[in-house]
Amino acid sequence: MTLEKATLPVPQFDQITLDLLKPQIEQAIQQGQAFLEHLKTVPETLQEQLQTLAKIDELENNLSESWGVLSHLNAVINNAETREVHQALLPALSEYYTALGQHTALYQTYQQIHDASIFNTLPVAQQSAIKLALRDFKLSGVALEGDAKKRYAEISARLSQLSSDFSNHVLDATQAYFKPLTEDQLAGLPQSSVELLTQYGQQRELEQAVATLDIPSYLAIMTYASDRTVREELYKAYTTRASEQSVLPEFDNTPVMEEILGLRQEMAQILGFQNYAELSLASKMAPDVDTVQQFLIDLAEHARKPAEKEIAELKAIALEDGITELQPWDTGYYSEKLKMQQFNLSQEALKPYFPAPKILQGLFSIVNRLYGVNVVERQAPVWHPDARYFELEDQGTVVGGFYFDLYARSGKRGGAWMSGFRSRMQTENGLQKPICYMVCNFTPPVGDQPALFTHDEVNTLFHEFGHGLHHMLTEVDNIAVAGTHGVAWDAVELPSQFMEFWTWDKESLDLLSEHIDSKQTLPQDLLKALLDARHFQSGMQTLRQIEFALFDLNIHRHTPALNATQIQNVLDDIRSKYAVAPTASYNRFQHGFSHIFAGGYAAGYYSYKWAEVLASDAFDRFEQEGIFNTQTGKEFREFILAVGGKDTALDAFINFRGREPKIDALLRHQGWTNAS
Repeated sequence: MTLEKATLPVPQFDQITLDLLKPQIEQAIQQGQAFLEHLKTVPETLQEQLQTLAKIDELENNLSESWGVLSHLNAVINNAETREVHQALLPALSEYYTALGQHTALYQTYQQIHDASIFNTLPVAQQSAIKLALRDFKLSGVALEGDAKKRYAEISARLSQLSSDFSNHVLDATQAYFKPLTEDQLAGLPQSSVELLTQYGQQRELEQAVATLDIPSYLAIMTYASDRTVREELYKAYTTRASEQSVLPEFDNTPVMEEILGLRQEMAQILGFQNYAELSLASKMAPDVDTVQQFLIDLAEHARKPAEKEIAELKAIALEDGITELQPWDTGYYSEKLKMQQFNLSQEALKPYFPAPKILQGLFSIVNRLYGVNVVERQAPVWHPDARYFELEDQGTVVGGFYFDLYARSGKRGGAWMSGFRSRMQTENGLQKPICYMVCNFTPPVGDQPALFTHDEVNTLFHEFGHGLHHMLTEVDNIAVAGTHGVAWDAVELPSQFMEFWTWDKESLDLLSEHIDSKQTLPQDLLKALLDARHFQSGMQTLRQIEFALFDLNIHRHTPALNATQIQNVLDDIRSKYAVAPTASYNRFQHGFSHIFAGGYAAGYYSYKWAEVLASDAFDRFEQEGIFNTQTGKEFREFILAVGGKDTALDAFINFRGREPKIDALLRHQGWTNAS
């Protein structure tokens, strides 16, 4: 089948080289710097002031596009050359954004427009963009002078570098480890996992299966390997990555972590905040640090009883094998056994029903039913044979494009994410339409068969697609508030977590499942087992997320900044209060916590739980009105997905739901209440 060519202008990945990309980024930075240097005073007329804002948007669009390509390549085909160029450009990029955020004349230009009588006649999106810009100027230190201003710039540049270092260390430490396995050590693993690990071995020119720290491999061992020693070895290698406990000291993130916390604390104080958590929350939906702390503690109280029951069940089944003390490398293995015992369900039994082509077809069908948009695969240059390009059409008109890069491989950062390549905005050449990347690390195809997904992987795909829809279905033309731009960080997970609900519905699962050989949809017994097991260990999983969120919040609200020993003490203290599952003393989870040390979630990891309340409550309306109700879908698109940062997160939610959010639906969706 030959595909039609992309209708949107897409990056020519078959022609992009670092030699071309580097000067392109340098030029975009220089153009921005030149414009800022030229702008000495506030332009006299309102028209000139508005033109200045439009120019800033144009410069941002150009820079985010070229830099976005490099950042993307650095994440999905990370090699020495790409990393070197990425690292080399970071200081100039940081310097430009610091200068932009501290530019007095530019700030005053925004302020004058805001204060002018004409402000209320401007488009609502533009008003929101101006208000958000004024907030961000203050958070970027526009009011600083002299040494403080200079120091802020130094901190910003250094933090960019440290985040990159942290991420590189985690990737390098993950990739450096592999363990050849004997036949005996493969005992318990299903055939598909053995084939995957054998494929990993072949990639290393070995005749035997190999365990790596890539998630598909790691989870296969932790879930199925009956050799407890192998599980323990993998667990130790994984949980000590990039730490002083690892056998590879060159990737130790200890000094990186300490320096990041110290600089964040200093930055917060320069800006007049007591700590970095306060600074982080100044741009979020949650009102203050104490509110977030209390929200997490209250949620933990709801989860505690279910979690204690769950861990007791786990210990009981391990005891049947003579294990008197459950260890962390036992929890995944016995959880799988317990799920089989309680529900007659294993991820492995589900996988043949979830081949990748069917999952994509089902996902696109669900999105069509909800929002009236069609997904069409198009031909476009890609960075790797695994990657594919699609376009989103609304009544025959292309509204956006996206790339999928779904499988784990060497040289690719772990995790799953959506990132924008291009945002929707009005340009001199007309309306620019949004394009994004959606990247996952799923189990790759083995041999000639298509990839077979676990239900967890299906969930993750829907999650990332929710982010993608948020980016692509925006109807806002101002880049500062289009798509996910300008959306409060603790509400940005609403569309993604919301989409996950469709992976737990019978009607949806009929669209998503088709046995690789028999072509049958998920049979009634497996469907029932999957839905019955929905709340399996939801208490333990919630406590684990709360542990991460409280840890993140507390290390960022502490003054003075903590050293490595104190960071560990905070984590140990939180675990002693909230965790029910065991953790090894050498576990250095924090050294690989890229979300907060290399991503945008610092003092914001709570956002997942905060937004889960919103997502559950939003889905509750679908449950009442029909989960494929086209009118409800249309309103979710109109009030949540289309508005970007034009409306505040709370206003957008109220417009959809008709009231403020409530926690009731979340508690019910976790299986902790009998409320309907």
